[in-house]
Amino acid sequence: MFEKILVANRGEIARRIFRACRELGVRTVAIYSEVDRSAPWARQADESYQLPGYTARETYLNQEVIFEIAQTTGADAIHPGYGFLSENADFAEACEKNGIHFIGPLPGAMRILGSKAGARLVAKQANVPVIPGVDGAEYTDQELKEAASQIGYPILVKASSGGGGKGMRVVANQGQFQTALHTARNESLSSFGSDHVLVEKYFDKIRHIEIQILGDRHGNIVHLFERECSIQRRHQKIIEETPSPAITPRLRQQITEAALALARTVGYISAGTLEFVLTPENKFYFLEMNTRLQVEHPVTEMVTGIDLAAWQIRLAAGEPLTFEQQDLKQRGHALECRIYAEDPQQDNLPSIGEISFYRPASGPGVRVDDGIESGTLVSQYYDPMLAKVITWGDDRSEAIRKMIRALQDTVVLGVTTNIPYLLDILADEVFLQGDISTKFLQERMDPWKPSADTSNSTWLAVATLESLEEQKSTKIRTAERTEKRNADIWGRDSGWRNVSG
Repeated sequence: MFEKILVANRGEIARRIFRACRELGVRTVAIYSEVDRSAPWARQADESYQLPGYTARETYLNQEVIFEIAQTTGADAIHPGYGFLSENADFAEACEKNGIHFIGPLPGAMRILGSKAGARLVAKQANVPVIPGVDGAEYTDQELKEAASQIGYPILVKASSGGGGKGMRVVANQGQFQTALHTARNESLSSFGSDHVLVEKYFDKIRHIEIQILGDRHGNIVHLFERECSIQRRHQKIIEETPSPAITPRLRQQITEAALALARTVGYISAGTLEFVLTPENKFYFLEMNTRLQVEHPVTEMVTGIDLAAWQIRLAAGEPLTFEQQDLKQRGHALECRIYAEDPQQDNLPSIGEISFYRPASGPGVRVDDGIESGTLVSQYYDPMLAKVITWGDDRSEAIRKMIRALQDTVVLGVTTNIPYLLDILADEVFLQGDISTKFLQERMDPWKPSADTSNSTWLAVATLESLEEQKSTKIRTAERTEKRNADIWGRDSGWRNVSG
């Protein structure tokens, strides 16, 4: 096992990894930017070091400074979390050259599977169904336009690298193709340093299903079932759950076997997630693979009892899996909602500012992964996700009921959040029936306005905040009066007493 791990990330995922390291008895190193100087997660590590600058490129993507800190602190491993450097094969390779373990898959596997084009080729080798499409690197713009017509509109132009909806454009007809291609390439180049794109068939109404896997260095690979991730805005998930309401036992066996076949083809090591699209006809196609820990990993942990964050570290240290496929079972139902500092009424515009008051939910079957506290600054430099609320129930209905209560009990003041939006999704009759797709928000929640109802917890928090502000103002006024009185030499009490008779 490693002695000290540097976590090259921030926010809730950094805190999650620190917790896993503490349970494994491993010391930790946090790095933080000027913006995150007072962040609560940075204080949870054994050591913390500031990075120069503000932007992601200056800080959490600054490999040179990260390696300097790793060498200075004697860290023998680096955990990249998700985002930032987590799927950067060059960084993983640089870790090896610097004598530091990278907690993730081997660089070769990352390079193949981290590219959507490379992953498609591996999927074909493993006889896993892939979405009809072509690799843009092999075609001129005119040839791509002709290929798109042969595939049949609508089509999707998407970046071969990266994720999160960046570098992706849905094209409805031939007249939109050239502009969409140019925009997707520019966005991909800006976000991922490459303008390599794919052109694929776009399915109008699909579910987004992903399979969690773990692989060790001893040839063992298991899946930990599926997650339903169809509730998305701009290709970014905001609600995830497991099991999927759409997956039958037979379909689960087929799609998990396909995921394992693809992973075995490259001898995959570490935690990873294979993403599929599922059509209304129950046909599934491989979409891409994320060679890292997913944001939504907690729902899988809740139903399987497997600590994915800890196992990712253990696998990187060379430990074998201590369980086999037949040992893994799904128990109950888990749901995750991502709380963002953004305004759903204003096209999800990020809300910047200081969190004046924060109170997370709690209770049986409720878990909160966060990286904030009262006083935390939400800046324009990083992703505006504040926290993840995860609930578990014996069945889907119970998990949803607990989530509604948990979100109502969650209070974030000072910035606008998407909590009211999430609550309206959970109350929607189509969502409750489980009849969802990646177009759910577009079809059911657009346009959206918040209801006038505010939970008792929120009103209580507002009243508490106002009371605290009033107390603060009173203290300031008292201090000002005291200072003024002390400044008046004749108004001071001399301290002398007349004791003569």
